[in-house]
Amino acid sequence: MRTPKIPAGRAADIRAAAAGAADHAAGRPAASGRATEPRAAQAPAAAGAPGTGGGLRARAGRAAGGIWAGLARHWLITVLLLAGLVLRVLTELAYRPVLFYIDSTRYLYHAGGNDPVGYRVPLRLILLAGNLDAVAAVQHVLGLAMAVVIYLVLLRRGSARWLAALAAAPVLLDAYQLQIEQTVMPDVWFEALVVAGLALLLWRPSAPWWMTGAAGIALGLSATVAQVGEVLLLPAVVYGLAAGGGWRQALGRAGLLCAAFALPILVYMGVAASVTGHFRLSNTGTGGLYGRAAAAADCATLRVPASQRAMCPTAAQKAALGDDGLLHSPVSPVRRYYAELPAAEASHTVSAFTRAVFTQQPLRVASAIVADAAKLFAVRRVTSPGDTPISRWQFQDSYPFYSPHATPREVDAAIAQFGGGAPAVSAPLARFLRGYQLGGGYTPGPLYVVAVLAALAGSLSLVIRRRAGPRDRDTALACLLFFLSGAAVLLVSDVLEFSWRYQLPALITLPPAGALGVMVISGRFRSRRQG
Repeated sequence: MRTPKIPAGRAADIRAAAAGAADHAAGRPAASGRATEPRAAQAPAAAGAPGTGGGLRARAGRAAGGIWAGLARHWLITVLLLAGLVLRVLTELAYRPVLFYIDSTRYLYHAGGNDPVGYRVPLRLILLAGNLDAVAAVQHVLGLAMAVVIYLVLLRRGSARWLAALAAAPVLLDAYQLQIEQTVMPDVWFEALVVAGLALLLWRPSAPWWMTGAAGIALGLSATVAQVGEVLLLPAVVYGLAAGGGWRQALGRAGLLCAAFALPILVYMGVAASVTGHFRLSNTGTGGLYGRAAAAADCATLRVPASQRAMCPTAAQKAALGDDGLLHSPVSPVRRYYAELPAAEASHTVSAFTRAVFTQQPLRVASAIVADAAKLFAVRRVTSPGDTPISRWQFQDSYPFYSPHATPREVDAAIAQFGGGAPAVSAPLARFLRGYQLGGGYTPGPLYVVAVLAALAGSLSLVIRRRAGPRDRDTALACLLFFLSGAAVLLVSDVLEFSWRYQLPALITLPPAGALGVMVISGRFRSRRQG
């Protein structure tokens, strides 16, 4: 059938009428080339066109609306971040320019010591651009960043927003964390590297190879900041083997983690060899366990050569010095060996005594370690007999100094070189922070108990529930990684000696592990109801 031909002018009118009807139905101004309204009436519509001031304002409004909507969805973590920020600003203003501890100057200068000194690298970089105030500021930013990363990792694993926020709250609000962030010490950088490594492994259910390698490097770098980081290779490899994908992929993942983990440590040891002539991570050897061994030893039944008998402390010395004092105090019975014997012979003799205690009286040593590990779960934070005083990690009303390497003379010399102003304390802010800390501004032991029990349940589900779905299994694996990492670091630290400072890694590992454990448990109950 032949379509009748429509004249050109009539066809144009029909098209214009159709376009106008469509525009009217969509609520748009007429698109016809003929003016249907006065120009002034069309001006408001043109004001919002792209590229004009109105368009920019509209886009800014939409962006602001999106931000407010995001803050409303994540209101709990927003409130916690604001609280953490306020506490950190108050800490920065209360103690200027930073706090010093006994070991602080060895990181600022090329002083000797037993621990790795990888902390010097970020410290020097910050001091090239700023002063000691900047050191504390950067460390406070790291504290906030760790909380954000923990929150995001848990959200990506399917956590409810409130649960993820609660898991991030301890690192934001714990006053002992605030105090160490204000101090020239490597602890915050160790924590940040651990969080970075775990986040890279857990960011995706199946991490690509480059993420796995980056995670290994981050965890290996943690060992150059604090030697206890060496133990993190174990939970990382366990996770790599258990993450699935076939045995070849699992072995490849574990091998990559090992190689990447070793890389920064080998680089550090190579630099150490070129500078000191010793290819090693630190000076700590078996002799570093002398304090733990001497405090636990039953000298009446210990069989050691007569030349080592004087290393056995008396009961009074054990009570007065504790693990730390027996290792470092100038009145420790071990000091005479280091003073009277050549360095190599003294080290060999002390190591031999330590091995004798560990091999002949392992139950006494294990009992002491377990007793110290249990202190983390106490309701109140106190100094037990023989412990390093907890006051060293508490805010003080006046500027704290410590002998022998953080005396007023050493602190003034460091500030004169690196800048930041004379040591000063804002008394009202210091009193507030001290009251907050002593009045309960820390993560309570019972909360750790709940987190550990939930983490154990979530981790064990990998064995008990072999037929769990992929999502539940991924959540349980993440729980296992956080839990093993925290348990390994805390336990190895307690083997050396107990200090409340060494319990800080619990903030970044046990609460997330507990939250993931809760997710596994709730998922199991849902499965039972649906089944």
